[in-house]
Amino acid sequence: MPANLIEFTDIGLYVPEAKVYLDPWRAVDKAIITHGHSDHARYGHKWYMTHKQNVAILKHRLGVDINVSSVEFGEVFTINGVKFSLHPAGHVLGSSQVRVEHKGRVWVFSGDYKVANDGISGAFEPVKCHAFITESTFGMPVFNWKPQNEIFDDINRWWNKNKEDGKVSLISAYSLGKAQRVIANVDSSIGPIFTHGAVEPINEIYRAEGVKLPPTTKATAEHNKKDFAGALVVAPGSAFNTPWANKFKPLSTGVASGWMNLRGAKRWQAADRGFVLSDHADWTGLIGAIKGTGCESVYVTHGYTSVFSKWLREQGYDAHEVHTLYGDENEALEVIEASPEKT
Repeated sequence: MPANLIEFTDIGLYVPEAKVYLDPWRAVDKAIITHGHSDHARYGHKWYMTHKQNVAILKHRLGVDINVSSVEFGEVFTINGVKFSLHPAGHVLGSSQVRVEHKGRVWVFSGDYKVANDGISGAFEPVKCHAFITESTFGMPVFNWKPQNEIFDDINRWWNKNKEDGKVSLISAYSLGKAQRVIANVDSSIGPIFTHGAVEPINEIYRAEGVKLPPTTKATAEHNKKDFAGALVVAPGSAFNTPWANKFKPLSTGVASGWMNLRGAKRWQAADRGFVLSDHADWTGLIGAIKGTGCESVYVTHGYTSVFSKWLREQGYDAHEVHTLYGDENEALEVIEASPEKT
């Protein structure tokens, strides 16, 4: 039985034949990075390889001095005889799956992904392989997402009602990916859109990469209450219940997260509304993605690893739970940050 093409180490996912790590959480010489969230993209590596649309994001978050190379989706690059290529993950802008091929074996590390096309992150692409490494953030049958247009119809109704009631609409959406998805898909004719300081620089990167977003304005101390009349304000959950958020009062608060699918989740945040909107695959999406690869073996990381791997084994897959440090910057954190106790 040959050794695993990708090994699971205390530093991160490792390709020994190439001496390359995938999304390592400790500093290494060579790292292939799937996307820009900090649980996958860490500072300190001597060399980064990523998709070209992720370069500006990495430099914004890690520093302009990092040594980073990039490729297009599907472009093959070889390191020590091992073939690599990046393929769309649909999670956020520039998010990738990593295909690894050596001596006839093919493994795929999916990073974080969603299978529904949100219109700005690209469409997830199933990649044929022998072994697939999957997340399981929402790997429980209870998690099943409604069509995106239904969620945004609901958000638009909430925003419009708040405008009629003389309230500002403050919505929690993670600064990289979720915020831009919200901004791109709401009805911007309802009113102006303001953003938190963590969101607006990412908006600028998305626009530079050709993503069409309606006009947004960074909310600053120079603005007065009249400027915010009827506005939607998009901010990370950590900004809730802070002096920064207080300047929008009277306001109504909303949380956009897959965790809003759980009964009572909105009450955890003391938010007025919860919108079930996730940048991760739901239960059906996870299963469909795995089936699409045609794989025999599945390695399940961060999330409901026990439940999901058990279900996969019952379906005949060679499925394993794998411990990683991913998930530190996912929707669970996003929701926790929105609670008064954490701000």
